[in-house]
Amino acid sequence: MRRVPELSVALTIAGSDSAGGAGIQADLKTFASLGLHGASAVTCVTAQNPKSVRGIQACDPRIVRQQIEAVFEELPPAAVKTGLLFSGDIVRVVARFFKGRKRPPLVVDPVMVSTSGTRLLGPPAVRLLREQLLPLAALVTPNLDETAVLVGKRPASVEEMRAAAREIRSRYGCAALVKGGHLRGVREAIDIFYDGKTELLLRAPFVKGISTHGTGCAYSAAIAGYLARGCGLARAVEQAKHYITGAIASNLAANRHAVLNHFRRIA
Repeated sequence: MRRVPELSVALTIAGSDSAGGAGIQADLKTFASLGLHGASAVTCVTAQNPKSVRGIQACDPRIVRQQIEAVFEELPPAAVKTGLLFSGDIVRVVARFFKGRKRPPLVVDPVMVSTSGTRLLGPPAVRLLREQLLPLAALVTPNLDETAVLVGKRPASVEEMRAAAREIRSRYGCAALVKGGHLRGVREAIDIFYDGKTELLLRAPFVKGISTHGTGCAYSAAIAGYLARGCGLARAVEQAKHYITGAIASNLAANRHAVLNHFRRIA
């Protein structure tokens, strides 16, 4: 009788992207490409394409909670990531689920504004994310604008990114990956990781002319994916940086729109 391979499970709690490039869709592609079984809890449905977000419909917080409970009951994940949570009520539901229980590593991608510029997380939800969810996280992965919301200042240099990562660790108790993909005056995509002991400066060459739609989602999903595969946090971040750099560099086209290549050969 053939022995059936056992897959580790990774869970994404995020919004759905009708264009398939970001959100739940990007996360599940990332998990699949890493040899994981991807589970999901949908927080909202978006009507969007690579150029714009046309509408957002939030899910009832009760169904978000039920989705998470259902996954944990039969498919307990080895790692979890959150993306767009959209409302304060949904942030509260997610935080309450994970608080006070033995939980797998939680990676929080604090999605606040879409690539096209649409505001996705209002001030009450941001406050709850800062006060209730980040203290439960293993890692938060803000871009420069999100970092400004978390620490009060947008980093303008690599040294300021380092300081911001340390400030996030001090304020919220979780490790930080400050992403500098939009840092001006540099020739590389530079990110800073800090967990209270280890600091990493992660570099990758820019790929010119390629849309970054879905990059942040896939990056945080890859970190959760490598955690689910048994990597330590710092190693998972390093591997995820390599993953997302390769997905951008080997991009494909869907009706002339650049899309990440999740399914190239991965070590």
